[in-house]
Amino acid sequence: MTKTDITLRERLRLALQKIEGPAPARPGLRHMLGEATYPLSPIAVRVRPAPQVEKAAKPKIVVMLPGFVATPRTMQYLSHQIERAGHKAKNWKLGFNSGPTLERVEALEQRLLEVRDRYGTKPVLLGWSLGGMFARELAHRQPDAVSKVMTMGSPFSGDPRANNAWRLYQFVAGHPVDAPPIERREGTKPPVETVALWSDRDGVIAPDCARGEAHERDRECMVDCTHMGFSYAPEAIRAVLLELDRD
Repeated sequence: MTKTDITLRERLRLALQKIEGPAPARPGLRHMLGEATYPLSPIAVRVRPAPQVEKAAKPKIVVMLPGFVATPRTMQYLSHQIERAGHKAKNWKLGFNSGPTLERVEALEQRLLEVRDRYGTKPVLLGWSLGGMFARELAHRQPDAVSKVMTMGSPFSGDPRANNAWRLYQFVAGHPVDAPPIERREGTKPPVETVALWSDRDGVIAPDCARGEAHERDRECMVDCTHMGFSYAPEAIRAVLLELDRD
């Protein structure tokens, strides 16, 4: 059954699927409520002073990969701050992120190669949440076209249901979160430099899943923000820019 063949009833069945065995630990109600401020973020970024941004010593090409049910517009503010620092932020050009399909991953591979060939340098892949899972998969498939993978609140480690979005994911994507239509390699580190940004205030993804184990990434960095805040919080912007400047 392809994604387009899935009926509403089947999507509901996936969303209401029972978990066999003990339920994995997920962010609690207090942290979930912290995500409720996200609709106010467009106002927040307009009324507060712009974050201080220092010019990059070595500007990079950065391919931006949005999170689940997000679009490039959702990362627009972060992209703007990255460009203020002198880097070049590039759109993934796949629109709405409704989950992985073989066709989407292959199209993203072509986009990555297009960006590398156009600028004559390996880009950094910056993936937010599910976008980070795409980034890691791309680096496995095209390691010679990627300089670094940076994930922000991406659940690449542990139980794929240790989050507050897996039921929505299964409804929208149309497949079980632990059985995507592409190869699963969540715990396998890509063969390029891989950095995990995570937050213990994350109300969507369990922090341990976004931080990962030592063998699953090269470095990890805790950021004081909500899950949605990775796209606009000053702390997240500073962490991203510091990492982009790190060789």
